[in-house]
Amino acid sequence: MEPFPKEANEILLSPIPLTDIEIKPDGMIYLPEIKYRRILNRAFGPGGWGLVPRGPHTIGTKTISREYALFCLGRFVSVARGEQDYFGSSDGLPTASEGCKSNALMRCCKDLGIASELWDPAFIRSFKDQHCVQVWASTNTGGKKLLWRRKDRTLDYPYKEDTPTRK
Repeated sequence: MEPFPKEANEILLSPIPLTDIEIKPDGMIYLPEIKYRRILNRAFGPGGWGLVPRGPHTIGTKTISREYALFCLGRFVSVARGEQDYFGSSDGLPTASEGCKSNALMRCCKDLGIASELWDPAFIRSFKDQHCVQVWASTNTGGKKLLWRRKDRTLDYPYKEDTPTRK
């Protein structure tokens, strides 16, 4: 099988701008889903790629999942099962379904090499050392927890930072 055009490959394999990388309070770094979509649009053009469901949603008591296939320029690229926490309210089903689709997109994009540095342990350690910090935080209920954040950001509600403990 032929690789995608050189111009597309350069876009897909480009390093991710460090300002685009986020960190969850538990220390997991990630690229927001919209960034994957923008990279695919730059590489293949709007309409040049698509995420196709491969069956119905599977809805458990706390999780919704669905398998999706990624096609680019009419070619099959990858298949992945996306998942999202779901708490049983029918009002939250559309939002959970979208989260599931976004999770599948991120997983499929790994096969194109997009943001591959986010799975490299050496990169993760270096990024966290240079751009993130662990801080003690409290909530309005009085609980305290050690959380991660970017050095150039603040914690989001419901957390309020107490004091930094690690660079």
